[in-house]
Amino acid sequence: MNEHNDDELLLVEKHTNYIKDLFRKPVYLEHWMADHLKMNALYWGICALFLMHQEDAFKKEDVVSFIIKCYDNKYGGFGSAPRHEAHILSTLSALQVLKLYDSLDALSKEQKDKTISFIKSLQLSDGSFEGDRFGEVDTRFVYTAIQSLAILEELDKSIVDPAVDFILKCQNFDGCFGMVPGAESHAAQAFTCLGTLAICNSLNKIKNPEALEWWLSDRQTASGGLNGRPEKLPDVCYSWWVLSCLSILKKLDYIDAESLVKFILRAQNSETGGIADRPGNECDVYHTFFGMAGLSLMKKGDLLLIDPIYGLPTNVTKTIKKYPY
Repeated sequence: MNEHNDDELLLVEKHTNYIKDLFRKPVYLEHWMADHLKMNALYWGICALFLMHQEDAFKKEDVVSFIIKCYDNKYGGFGSAPRHEAHILSTLSALQVLKLYDSLDALSKEQKDKTISFIKSLQLSDGSFEGDRFGEVDTRFVYTAIQSLAILEELDKSIVDPAVDFILKCQNFDGCFGMVPGAESHAAQAFTCLGTLAICNSLNKIKNPEALEWWLSDRQTASGGLNGRPEKLPDVCYSWWVLSCLSILKKLDYIDAESLVKFILRAQNSETGGIADRPGNECDVYHTFFGMAGLSLMKKGDLLLIDPIYGLPTNVTKTIKKYPY
């Protein structure tokens, strides 16, 4: 590996074909059983293609058409697949992909208004958000709701202030955040909380940011990879969850980037394409995208630069209006 430049080792052509085949040739039983993840997988796959400068790998019209088929006519918002009820996670993924293709205008005014109403209806009195009408609460849903409303340019003080208050209650004594107040600190929850605060222009309200920065930097293991909690195995996806936080906090230099790059690249499948959670394991589109997102944050692999707050290329997010408007 040391004989090559890191930028030459990202297997762009193989990863492009790997992603294309996932959607062109859905022959595996697991594909048909995973309807609950299809919209999220679409975002992971399409955004990875954009990062690799392969945005024309699929016809824009086909992708947009699929997304519109997932619109929930009853509640507003988007389901994970056609005929599925809307959920905040799939709603954000749908809006992100539409934003990538500059196709938010594919939504009618009624669909847009109903989607905004659906999102706002999920906020509870304590500022948290449910994922859907069944009532699960998690800081992921706060972040996805806030980013969705930011994309739709519908954030306002009545939504933002209680959401920020809830997020701040989720910060723990170690500086990191859990999914609800009092829950265990986790790197992925750190991202959802910091991302929410960043979109809401409230990063200055974080308590003890130095403790958070060092907690995040401690996620790097001897392998070079990052883990999500103390004493856990490294996982490629934390190349995004941890690095995005450090990038938001302007502390990317707190980790050894070169050893992390090598860990991610060793997790590639050189035959089929795709990136696994760690070297030697089965690849999937989730880790493929988040591995690339980590490389992009470190400016490796000739990838488009990704915005650490929105999880979209910076050339896309520069068109999102910043709160407060």
